[in-house]
Amino acid sequence: MKNTVQSHTALIDRCREGDSVAFKQLYDLYKRAMYNIGYRIVNNADEAKDVLQESFISAFNNLENYRGDAAFGAWLKRIVVNKAINLVRKRRFDRLPDESDQFDIKEEETPDEFAGFPFTVENVKNAIAMLPDGYRVVLSLYLLEGYDHAEIAEVLGISESTSKSQFNRSKKKLKEILESYEK
Repeated sequence: MKNTVQSHTALIDRCREGDSVAFKQLYDLYKRAMYNIGYRIVNNADEAKDVLQESFISAFNNLENYRGDAAFGAWLKRIVVNKAINLVRKRRFDRLPDESDQFDIKEEETPDEFAGFPFTVENVKNAIAMLPDGYRVVLSLYLLEGYDHAEIAEVLGISESTSKSQFNRSKKKLKEILESYEK
């Protein structure tokens, strides 16, 4: 593991020096994972490619701001998430409701909610893709990217309770979509 970190540090240093081979190597190391993150948020292959491209351009142009106190992948992931969210915001579809439109919904505490889950991974991916943008973004950030509700609230510019209610609504909608597969 230490060698991997050192090789990434060396690659980053070479990128800072303008080494085009190092840029390509760093890109190749992270392109797939970062594309997947972008895709889960924007839900469109072409837009995810655009997010990937813009994110790497931004990262490479701002390498002097990368201090190395976190993994390069984590730093890059934050850029990808921000670019993807900005793209979704520009669409102006399915906007997140204002706080005044929200109801305080308690998070469900049911650990065996998916016991005997009858759906394939492909069913779940397709159902997530069918969610409205606002629901899909919060669900993806929380479940797939590991953000907590405070972080989601900060990134999206919403309250923590809005993030929680959007997450609960997305789970309910996801369940409805999945149940329609059974019929």
